[in-house]
Amino acid sequence: MTFTELPDELKADIVGPVITITINRPQKLNTLTPAMGRALKQLVLEINENEQVRVVILKGEGERAFSAGSDVSVLDEYGTNWQLRNRTDYAREIWAIRKPVIAQIRGHCVGGGLELALLSDIRVADHTASFASGEIKLGWHGGAGNTQLLPRTIPLGGAALMLFTGDPVSAAEALRLGLVDVLVEPDQLDHTVADIAERIARNSPIAVQLTKHLIRTSQSTSLEVGLAHENDLFAYCFTTNDSQEGRAAFAERRPPNFAGN
Repeated sequence: MTFTELPDELKADIVGPVITITINRPQKLNTLTPAMGRALKQLVLEINENEQVRVVILKGEGERAFSAGSDVSVLDEYGTNWQLRNRTDYAREIWAIRKPVIAQIRGHCVGGGLELALLSDIRVADHTASFASGEIKLGWHGGAGNTQLLPRTIPLGGAALMLFTGDPVSAAEALRLGLVDVLVEPDQLDHTVADIAERIARNSPIAVQLTKHLIRTSQSTSLEVGLAHENDLFAYCFTTNDSQEGRAAFAERRPPNFAGN
């Protein structure tokens, strides 16, 4: 399977139903440029359209950083302030992925890198990871989710402390706050993320993608509306071949083979 031709600073490797997107700029702490954002946008379109892909892993190359966000040295490439406002934003492109996204985090996860992690569905880190919304130290705040997603992810006071100071928190503190979902030793990170991705990929891709949609719905609707919407999609699931396969596998005491239809 081939995807759009990517710049050297981005890699996309697929093994079975799992695609791994790697930010491949370790010498620059895996910071991203406008060109990388545009390439990522096209890649996301292809991931959404490709039925073979069921889970996405997002990681940074090397040991030093998941990502330190935007390359500040090339911010002027976005153009005028208006063009900056309407930019193709690399972090928001991760939000557009319909399949589950696992952020695999080691080293610095800062600024736009933190936004990449917050816009993923699951965050798995090792003990070398540190997290910061450091934009405030440069004279601005996050532009792709830090001020909106961090207070929705961790307690309000902890979010305010991170956002107002720009100071980093350790992986252990991030786990305590709920910013990290799974924390492991460095030599276990690859295996742990691959195992989670495999367990997700075994499930019906229809049910998984609808579940992701419902999780997001829960964050922006009343409980009454959310429950009704959940029930509608629950009923829809029973119209799929995957649901019939699941019931047959249960009756026959075998693992199901979900085809995604």
